[in-house]
Amino acid sequence: MQVLDIYAGKNALARIKQEGFSANLFDYMLGASGGPKWFVLAGLDRYIFPEFFAGRTKPLNIIGSSAGAFRFACFAQKDPLSAINRLAERYSHTVYSDKPTAKEITEKGAALLSYVLGENGSEEIINNPVIKAHFIVAKCKGLTQFEAKPIQMTGLIASASANVLKRKWLEKFYQRYLFSSPSSDLILNDPNKMPSYSVPLTAENLPQALMASGSIPIVIEGVRDIVGAPKGMYRDGGIIDYHFDLTFGPQKGLVLYPHFYSKPVPGWFDKSLKKRLPHASSYEDVVMLVPSDEFVASLPYGKIPDRKDFEDMPAKQRIEYWQTVISKSDSLGQAFKHMCDNQQVVEHIKPIEFS
Repeated sequence: MQVLDIYAGKNALARIKQEGFSANLFDYMLGASGGPKWFVLAGLDRYIFPEFFAGRTKPLNIIGSSAGAFRFACFAQKDPLSAINRLAERYSHTVYSDKPTAKEITEKGAALLSYVLGENGSEEIINNPVIKAHFIVAKCKGLTQFEAKPIQMTGLIASASANVLKRKWLEKFYQRYLFSSPSSDLILNDPNKMPSYSVPLTAENLPQALMASGSIPIVIEGVRDIVGAPKGMYRDGGIIDYHFDLTFGPQKGLVLYPHFYSKPVPGWFDKSLKKRLPHASSYEDVVMLVPSDEFVASLPYGKIPDRKDFEDMPAKQRIEYWQTVISKSDSLGQAFKHMCDNQQVVEHIKPIEFS
């Protein structure tokens, strides 16, 4: 069974054919929103973080929103394998009451983050000389900044409606904030011309930025007044950048993107808009690593985990299912390692064609 599909944009494919496939081709890595969907990529992370980029000396900018931000907070620590295992183990065993409030879910999320970062995680991330972490957060404007559910929901409906007409109109409701490694020179370009605002990460604001990046509207409480950033309410980075429609600079290297699906969705509100695809230009330099349809079909229930599992399955059943997916995901990491070690990546690459 082929467990891993590899897709490459036009420029990426040409470079790989000319130069071969190696970690040195990449200057960037992306981590998407998606909550428990990430479990299917755990095995890739467990190879890529500690091994694929091992011994690297030139900077690698890693850009994540929501679950992707949590993953990359692991990657930038001194022992990324231990950190990603902490995240997988604790997150997969999370249990809520029958009807959890936003407060309960928020408290469990904060405890998870504290466990993953440990005593020195924030300082390790900020001071990492090679792995430069960037966490995307959405600063709320108008009604979306309020915690009261009826008011917040009204703002969400208004912003979703505006997004249907034009993605750029999201900027009337949200601003993209990038909480970044203080020593990084990352430039982010949005083909929709939505602006980005950068805030340097500090030991004080890093946990706040991470919590905000994963603060799903209505479900989890937002984070107000992050230290070092303009005052206001900050929520899930996936609202604007769910699966990304961006390009990066100033370096000219490729973008490595392990992802759950072969067809990314630009923003959170675009999930139901089948014709809303990323710009082709955003994926010309991207290499995507994606679980094959055959691999997904082999998982319990024939699907990738998602947040609905919290509601649809008793805790014991859900935890067993998620643990199985995490374990089986190691075959993706092993497949990618085998292709890299034997210079077989080029043989398996398919062109990106969704744009």
